[in-house]
Amino acid sequence: MSTTIGDRQETPHAHRRRGHWFYRALAGVVAAGVVLGVGELIAALVDPNSSPFYAVGSTTVDRSPEWLREFAIDTFGTNDKPALFIGMAILIVLIAAVAGIVEQPRAPYGSAILAVLGGVGVYSAIQRPEATWSFAVPTLVGLVAGIVVLRVLISTAQVPEDAGATDSRMPRRSFLLFAAAAAAVAAAAGATGRYLGRQIAGAVENRRDFVIPAVTDRARPIAPGTDIAVPGATPFITSNEDFYRIDTALRVPRLTTDEWQLRIHGMVDRELTLTFEDLIARTPVERVITLTCVSNPVGGDLAGNATWIGYPIADLLAEVGVQPDADMLLSKSSDGFTAGTPVQVLQDGRDAILAVAMNGRPLPFEHGYPVRQVVPGLYGYVSATKWVVDWELTRFDKAQAYWTQRGWSAQGPIKTASRIDVPAPSALPEAGRVLVAGTAWAQHRGIGKVEVRVDNGDWHTATLAPEYSIDTWRQWTWDWDATPGRHTLQVRATDLDGNVQVEELTSPVPDGATGWDTRTLTVS
Repeated sequence: MSTTIGDRQETPHAHRRRGHWFYRALAGVVAAGVVLGVGELIAALVDPNSSPFYAVGSTTVDRSPEWLREFAIDTFGTNDKPALFIGMAILIVLIAAVAGIVEQPRAPYGSAILAVLGGVGVYSAIQRPEATWSFAVPTLVGLVAGIVVLRVLISTAQVPEDAGATDSRMPRRSFLLFAAAAAAVAAAAGATGRYLGRQIAGAVENRRDFVIPAVTDRARPIAPGTDIAVPGATPFITSNEDFYRIDTALRVPRLTTDEWQLRIHGMVDRELTLTFEDLIARTPVERVITLTCVSNPVGGDLAGNATWIGYPIADLLAEVGVQPDADMLLSKSSDGFTAGTPVQVLQDGRDAILAVAMNGRPLPFEHGYPVRQVVPGLYGYVSATKWVVDWELTRFDKAQAYWTQRGWSAQGPIKTASRIDVPAPSALPEAGRVLVAGTAWAQHRGIGKVEVRVDNGDWHTATLAPEYSIDTWRQWTWDWDATPGRHTLQVRATDLDGNVQVEELTSPVPDGATGWDTRTLTVS
C-alpha cells in the first residue's frame, strides 16, 4: 500500500522514517538541554561563572563588534541581555535539532556537533576573568551526559530496516518516556544549579543582614519644587527598581562583604588591601548624584538620579600616595570589567565615592553590591565600576580599559543634554494650554537654561525647577499655547559654563550622543 504525494508514490515505510525526523530532532534538543542543565549544576560547585550558557554569552558580549553592541542597546535598551539569552536559546535549539536529525547509531555525526558546541563552551569558560582549568569541568561533564542521552534516544527512536507497513516496533512510548525523563533531569539540574549558585555564596542573606552606615555628613534636603511632580515626567529621585542598568555582566556577581576586598597598587607610595571592615570604619558621606550611560541616545532614559552613601575616593588616594606621573585609576570589577578614570577628576574636590547604599537601602546586586564607584560628571563607562575589587594607579599611555579597547574615548566627560518627558510621544493633546516638561543634565557643571521651540520657530525659555546641585539633573516646564495640527517640539539646554547643547545629531560612539530631543505631536 502506498501514499500518493504529487506524482511521487511514498511507501508507508518511507512515511514512517520521515516522521521519525521529528523524534531525532527532539532527541537533539533534549540532549542539548542536558548539557546545559548538568553544566549549570556542576558550575555551582566549581564557580558560577563557569556555567557553559553564561560563559558563552559573556564571551559573545566581549567579542562582539562595537556596531552590534550599540545596535543591541539601541534596539533593546536595558533588555539587551534577555534578548541575547533568547537569541542564544533559539540558536542552540536549531543546532541541537540538526544534531539529532543527523545522528545515527553507527555514524555519530550529531554527537560530533554537540562536541563542537561543547568546545565552544569550554573555550568561553576558560576565557572568563580569574578562570582556571576547573572552569572547563562543567561543560565537559554536561557534554558527556548530553552525548549519552543523545545516543540512547536515537537508539530508541531508530526505525528497524526491516520494518513493514504495519510494523509497530517503533517504541514511541519508550522514547517519549526517556526523553521526558531526560528533559526533567536537565530542567531540575539547571534550576538546582542556579539556586545553589546563589545560595552557596550566601550573598542574599549577607545583603539582607547589611546595616546601612550611620551618616553625619548627610545630603542636603531636597527643596520643595525640585521635583516638578508632573504626571508622566521623570521623578527627581529614580527608584532602585527603575534605575537603568547597562553593564557587561550576564550573570550578576554576588559578592558578600566577607569576601570583598579592594587592592590598591601600581604607581603609589604604599600599596593597600582594604577589607569591607576597613572601609566601613571610615567616615561615610551621603550625596545625591545623577549617573548617565554613554550609550544613552538623544532623548533616551539611560540616566538616573539617586541618593548614595559611601566613602570619599580622594581620601583613599591620599592614603596610598598617588605618584605624580599617574594620571589614570584603572578600576576592575569582580567579573573582569575595567574602567579608566582620570586621577585629576578624583582629586578635584567633587563627591566621588565608593558607594555601599542607594536610596536608603543596600546596593542592589544589579547595581554593584557590596561596593561600587560613583563619580559625578563622567559617563559610567569610565567611572562607575560596579563590584569593584581592584585599583591600579597607572597612565593613559600605558593601559587601556574595557571600552577604550573597543573604540570608545579614553576620557568621558558627560555632555550637556536635555529631554522632553511630557507630552508623551503617543499623546493627542487638545488645542490650548499644553504643559511641556522634561529633564536636563550637565553633571558637575550644572544647568543654567533650558529652551523649547515649536516648528523651528523662536526659542522660548522654560521655567527651571530649583537646582539641587551641579551634580544632579534639573527638571523644567514650559506652557505651550498649542494650535490644532501637527507640530514638532525641540529642546536644548545650556550649562552654567555657557555651553549650549550641540545640535548636530551623532551616535553615542565614541564619547556620547549629541543632538536636540525632538517630539512630533498632533494637536486636536
